[in-house]
Amino acid sequence: YLEVNGISAFWHTTKGYAAAILLALPIIRGKTRIGHQCPYYIVMIFEAGSANQTILIQMIDSTDERAMQLYYIEPVSTLIISRFVLDEHIVRRNYLLMAVAMAGALLMLWDPELKNPWPNSTADWLALTSGMAFALSNVMIRKIQDQPVLLKTASTWLGVGLIGLGAILVRGEPIPDATAQTFGLVVLLGVAGFMVATLALQYGVTHMPAQKSAVLLLFELIAGGVSAWLLAGEELGMTEYVGGAMIIVSGYLVATRGHKQNEPIPEGHA
Repeated sequence: YLEVNGISAFWHTTKGYAAAILLALPIIRGKTRIGHQCPYYIVMIFEAGSANQTILIQMIDSTDERAMQLYYIEPVSTLIISRFVLDEHIVRRNYLLMAVAMAGALLMLWDPELKNPWPNSTADWLALTSGMAFALSNVMIRKIQDQPVLLKTASTWLGVGLIGLGAILVRGEPIPDATAQTFGLVVLLGVAGFMVATLALQYGVTHMPAQKSAVLLLFELIAGGVSAWLLAGEELGMTEYVGGAMIIVSGYLVATRGHKQNEPIPEGHA
């Protein structure tokens, strides 16, 4: 709808996140003392912006299913990065649950016409890069768990906005010629959509071990499948049902067993 009415995806995300930042500014004023954690903020800002814009470019310029499979390798990247950056001990059962959840994700995304799952195009590498950037961003969020959630969230909005603006300049995107009503919808989506979704993500990633959030974030696939069924009338096959069930069961078990809520990261790595 927005594309048809003169606002490209890049302008949509840039303006939407800018609206969210402006709304949050009065609240985060006076809470911006980040001190020695500045390097973590810089990494988080850059990686969050990179993850958002690279997957956006991939989705616009390609319909390659393999690329989306590569993006959803992100949970594995999260486990590896968290082990070294957070020194997070990975529970054995979570290795198994991660494997089951990943198998479910691949089952939902798998296209039998693909010859192999390995990256062999620009779109593939963009998706893989986006997933790894998203993983590193989430680990940084966990790393600075003592910082205000809203401040960290606004920082990621800033990253998306700045890199989105860079993408607009590099791609030569024209200034939108749209009605005030369309611009109003962009602002509404930024506040009611982007703002709420990223705040929820930040809160969850801040207060639970990375190995938990990595599995739970695969629920995005289920939400996407249900949305496509309800809004676009797409049919769901047996592979989608089985794959979705595998993700749901794994997510439930990893969320209800093992680590306690608000468990701090190991001492010396905070």
